[in-house]
Amino acid sequence: MSKIKMAYYLAGGCAGCDTSLLDTAGKLVDFLEHVDLTFFAPTLIDVKYRDFEDIPDGSIDVGFFTGNVRNSEHERMARLMRRKCKTLIAFGICASLGGIKGLVNLFPQEEIVKKAYIETVTTDNPERITPQPEYKVDGKYDLELPKLMPARALDQVVEVDYYVGGCPPHYNHIKWILEKLLNGDLPPKGSWLTMGTAVCDVCPRNPIRHGGVKKKPTEVKRTLEKPPEDACLLEAGFLCLGPVTQGDCQAACLKANMPCRGCGGPIPGVSDFAVKAISTIATTLSDKSLLKKVPDPVRLFYRYSLPKSKLVKPRG
Repeated sequence: MSKIKMAYYLAGGCAGCDTSLLDTAGKLVDFLEHVDLTFFAPTLIDVKYRDFEDIPDGSIDVGFFTGNVRNSEHERMARLMRRKCKTLIAFGICASLGGIKGLVNLFPQEEIVKKAYIETVTTDNPERITPQPEYKVDGKYDLELPKLMPARALDQVVEVDYYVGGCPPHYNHIKWILEKLLNGDLPPKGSWLTMGTAVCDVCPRNPIRHGGVKKKPTEVKRTLEKPPEDACLLEAGFLCLGPVTQGDCQAACLKANMPCRGCGGPIPGVSDFAVKAISTIATTLSDKSLLKKVPDPVRLFYRYSLPKSKLVKPRG
């Protein structure tokens, strides 16, 4: 059998998805025996963009794009990856929904730059110099920097074939995905590569799994109030998004005594994760007045999906 040609690109991310992929260890080694790795930038292979441009369009079997689209370089590479790859996968929640770094869309771009380069306590910048897309050095050398843009998910720039949740995707779930790729056992295009269960379905704390009944929370608490180690956190008043989040992580955060924050992406059939999360929590609480006690609802419900929200538009 001929090898699968594969490309991988890290855009506006933290390289956590790359690390999780490497954490598959032996499975990744076995996978790479069947793969021709043509491009893995910028973390593994020193390949110039012009070399990638020279690859014939449509000649790469599968491409992984991780991180959101945050600047003009990311956008250019998203379009290149789409042209070169027969199948393009949004790998991780940043590429799929915009990710936690998508919260920058709450603020104007100018305000973000000013805060980062001028106003922070540790910044010594009396000339108030900020990055410029174009600059000429010594009157003869033209330098360019990528132009900053509002954060976008990959499918807000190009067509995407498959989506993978997680911040980052759990390494055991990545093993499952690699097996699917090798066997050609993929769902219809446009699907999430998911096992299709919610976090609650795999959570060892879920009382329903043990023949019990889940109770409505009667108060709203923050995690600094020390969550119980042996009970359903949502029952105890800690706002857990496990009911509406894909459980491909096998409830990893709950096993570490932390409520789910939704990085796995929406359960099947949900188009707007935040709207579904808000409605679910609202119907779960015993008293609707408790909604007023939800701390920072935007950063709770939109933490990983703000760029794809139907309610919140990015600020230029």
